[in-house]
Amino acid sequence: MISKKIIVIDDEPDILYTIKEICTAGGWQPITAGTGKQGYQLVGLHKPDLVIVDYHMPGWDGITTVRKIREQDSVVSILVLTVDERQEIADRFMLAGATDFAIKPIKSPDLISRIKVNLEISEIQRKQITDQQEIYVDKGISSATLGIITGFLEKKDRAFTIEEITAGVSLAYQTVHRYMQYLTDEGRVEIIPQYGKIGRPKNRYKLLQHT
Repeated sequence: MISKKIIVIDDEPDILYTIKEICTAGGWQPITAGTGKQGYQLVGLHKPDLVIVDYHMPGWDGITTVRKIREQDSVVSILVLTVDERQEIADRFMLAGATDFAIKPIKSPDLISRIKVNLEISEIQRKQITDQQEIYVDKGISSATLGIITGFLEKKDRAFTIEEITAGVSLAYQTVHRYMQYLTDEGRVEIIPQYGKIGRPKNRYKLLQHT
């Protein structure tokens, strides 16, 4: 069986080495690049199944690199490594074409789970291209990722917090938050506030059944 190809782009040699070892242990073929421009060139050469991109790099930063890669490959999953957990940064990345996020410092089990779901998304999107289906339902919103999230919500007739959805689908909190905002704007989920003894209520989301 041919192993999945993963291009890892990071200017820190230690990070590249760590992710390369994690990929190899997971049975995937890692290809490394030390700059965004080099990674972009490798994407065109190798046609990978997943690209892992660091946010802070000299030259092309993560957002520029993601945008350039997305311009040449509309289906490959792009997983962004970052220490910045702000939602506005995640939104900027997803508008540029990123699929998901992994927060530094890297934890091997978390990264392996994140790689697996993003490889699944990439595979779904390649099939959509073959079947001439739409990959993106809106700017920064892929139908493959949306399907994974709504599929999770459909499994049980109850409401979930974003943290529960995040754990259930192995996507980043920031990714799930953006998709829940999209589903809310589309009127496809019901928001149910859960009040605790102190502090602000925590929202739970329940998928509405459309007839």
